[in-house]
Amino acid sequence: MIFDAAQAFTLPYPGPPADALAFVRDPARALGRLRFLRDLRADEGGVRGELVVPLPGLGDADLPFHSLLSLTPDGADLIPQALSGERAWVEVSGQARAEGAELHFTFQFRAHLATPDAQGWGGAAFEKMIRAAASRTLDRVARELPGSIRAALPTGPA
Repeated sequence: MIFDAAQAFTLPYPGPPADALAFVRDPARALGRLRFLRDLRADEGGVRGELVVPLPGLGDADLPFHSLLSLTPDGADLIPQALSGERAWVEVSGQARAEGAELHFTFQFRAHLATPDAQGWGGAAFEKMIRAAASRTLDRVARELPGSIRAALPTGPA
């Protein structure tokens, strides 16, 4: 199963343009307040973490991701990397740009879920539940991105 979600938005930056550029190039800082991400880490190897998908009656499923971070003159791009050996994972891609006192973000999420063959009524119901939970979580992540990044911004000019 594959699920997609996307979000594009613009936020004002409350400081100098050089600080705005540094902010969009630091995904650990910019995405650190997103409550559906766990174990977020960024280094020269890229950005890694887990997207947490709550499954009713089963607890949380962790969908790992790995994206390369490519710096651009006005920001940074996240380039998703395929993960092998995982039954479920997510591609996280995005662009972050600083233009003066405005930050422009575009994110795309694509979740890959391998489920066992649906055998009979119970298997089909389980697959439907997994599909709905994953789809809802990706939609929530996309909707919460602007507020989460806004919460990570400094509170005023430096």
